[in-house]
Amino acid sequence: MNERRVVDLEDGWSHMASGISKLKRLLEGENETSFNAEQYMMLYTTIYNMCTQKPPHDYSEQLYNRYRDCFSLYITEKVLPALKDKKDEYLLKELLKRWDNHKVMVRWLSRFFNYLDRYYIPRHSLHSLKDVGLLRFRDDVYSEMKRKARDAILQLIELEREGEQIDRTLLKNILGIFIEVGMSQMTCYQQDFESQLLKTTAEYYKRKAAVWIEEDSCPDYMIKAEDCLKLEEERVSNYMHQSSRTSLLKEVETEILQQHQTTLLEKEQSGCAALLQDDKKSDLARMYRLFQRIPKGLEPVAESFKKHVESEGMKLVKEATEAATAKKDKDAGKPSKDSGSAWEQHFVREVIELHDKYMLYVSDCFANSSLFHKALKEAFEFFCNKNVAGSSTAELMANFCDNLLRKGGGEKLTDEAIEDTLEKVVKLLAYISDKDLFAEFYRKKLARRLLHDRSSSDEHERSILSRLKQQCGAQFTSKMEGMVTDLQLARDKQQGFEDWKRENAADKPLAMDLQVTVLTTGFWPSYKHVDLALPQEMVDGVEQFKEFYEHNTKHRKLGWVYALGTCHIKANFDAKPIELILSTFQASLLLLFNTDEELSYSEIQERLRVPEEDVTRLTHSLSCAKYKILNKSPASKTVSKTDNFSMNKKFTDRMRRIRVPLPPIDERKKVIEDLDKDRRYAVDAAIVRTMKSRKVLQHQQLTMEVVQQLSRMFKADFKLIKKRIEDLMGRDYLERDKDNPNLLRYLA
Repeated sequence: MNERRVVDLEDGWSHMASGISKLKRLLEGENETSFNAEQYMMLYTTIYNMCTQKPPHDYSEQLYNRYRDCFSLYITEKVLPALKDKKDEYLLKELLKRWDNHKVMVRWLSRFFNYLDRYYIPRHSLHSLKDVGLLRFRDDVYSEMKRKARDAILQLIELEREGEQIDRTLLKNILGIFIEVGMSQMTCYQQDFESQLLKTTAEYYKRKAAVWIEEDSCPDYMIKAEDCLKLEEERVSNYMHQSSRTSLLKEVETEILQQHQTTLLEKEQSGCAALLQDDKKSDLARMYRLFQRIPKGLEPVAESFKKHVESEGMKLVKEATEAATAKKDKDAGKPSKDSGSAWEQHFVREVIELHDKYMLYVSDCFANSSLFHKALKEAFEFFCNKNVAGSSTAELMANFCDNLLRKGGGEKLTDEAIEDTLEKVVKLLAYISDKDLFAEFYRKKLARRLLHDRSSSDEHERSILSRLKQQCGAQFTSKMEGMVTDLQLARDKQQGFEDWKRENAADKPLAMDLQVTVLTTGFWPSYKHVDLALPQEMVDGVEQFKEFYEHNTKHRKLGWVYALGTCHIKANFDAKPIELILSTFQASLLLLFNTDEELSYSEIQERLRVPEEDVTRLTHSLSCAKYKILNKSPASKTVSKTDNFSMNKKFTDRMRRIRVPLPPIDERKKVIEDLDKDRRYAVDAAIVRTMKSRKVLQHQQLTMEVVQQLSRMFKADFKLIKKRIEDLMGRDYLERDKDNPNLLRYLA
């Protein structure tokens, strides 16, 4: 077997050099034919033979070095001279051409020298042939041209920012060189291009923003800012690496938004306050989109929003106060009407509409941001807890609901509209700190609707109670739900009474129809108890019902609240008989005149056994008000203790049935007194509950925990808590620590 002829280094390299020269001529576009398979195999075989010879004829190391040097030689002779004379876009085009040629050269030479990649390079842990080619371009071309190339790129980017058309594909490919020479790392791209891009971007937008902030209105400025950000994002997508996106946009946001935020938002005729005032929703939405991009950028916007809503709310408070004052002056001397004054209804309706309006702002303009929900909440809490013409908003809302749910209420709405309005009122209740005040007033109104059969719909009554329960908890509505249930049970009880009368009292027919509503004391508001001397007709009925009730119910005691009763009496006047709808007190008084022609004030009081203020109210309603059913002597518009009364037989009216109202009593004072008492009990319970579980607690910490516990129902006053703590210490529930007076102990 013949031994293979040894290939000398210089002989073998001479053969390789001719192939490399042919490749260079092809790259330079000279008239040269491409490599055929035979030529390729000859070149590959030459390298193979030179690398597989036995030492000292293994020329792998020399070939590896000469492979590297042939790139450097080509770059020095051809590439760098071609680039040195070029500028701007021409430089970039030439650089891209040379880069593409270089990659072709690397691809062909790495095929020729492939045997090195298979054995010599892995064994000696050297750079691969491809990497060697890349490193030569990086060290010999890229390092030389990177500044000029970067400046040319940045110049083109600035031209594009000014609205000119540029070759984006060229930029994308050139920036690809910055990325590829980094060899799987972004160091070259970031240090040699991106750092300068960020600097020039900041300078560019700093100049632009300085001009815009002086010349443009806030909306115009924001349109330009949004367009710029959009275009910069497009630039990243079109020719930059995605890693540049965040840092590039941050520079733009800093210069056009963060640096001018205060000036922009506070522009006198077009800033945030003006946009809110003019309902510029699209501009506000744009403002939100822009300023959410910068740290804490939305806080000033939310603060402006809060102040605007507060201002709008306080306008409503002021208008309502003025309307109430005007009405008070107009109605001076006239008897006050029931709840539901026009200004009250208008105020609550306006607050609902205001809330609807700005909830839409929060959802449509501010993307339901929790920051703006909080701002809206704080704004409504601010003005919803102000007194309006001496009344709290909680009271006005209770009156509003009463007007909505009462038969003959001021507003004529469909069932769906009533449900929708009730839902909105309950939402507003979340902003009221004294929810217990609303509950107390609402319970009073509910009691009146239920007892006087004035409720327009049981379904609506249950619906709002369900919503209140969901909003404020079961304890909030437990009494009210009990009241509604009581009425249903009372109807059943009345039917039972009618059945019982037919079976057990057929021989004792009553002189009148009697309907009794049995209520559970704990559910209903407390009412003034007066031991009225009833006419015999009524006494018979009361006694008969007592007998029925005691027969069917054990261990319960009936208490009669005559003040809530209603009587229908047929009065025979000279002109015609008229049916009078009266209170039990009024009816009892009128029935006295069945046996007496004339009675004095003192005689009426003695016969009825009622206090003087009640006698005055009763006689005034029947002799001095709209329907003068009694004659009073001497005739005057006020009642005195020396007056005498007689039946006005000449009284007549166009109606055959009339309701004679009593002068209304201002129950507000009593409601507030009852509420203060309830609050004292609630504070006591919260203190004892907390101390029972904690045993020992600092005074201030106890106060804060009690405030927190009670915040769902009312805003507890620190002075009240302090007073209740002292009261509980006096009753041996708590004691002060002997060494530390601020430390409280629970006494079991």
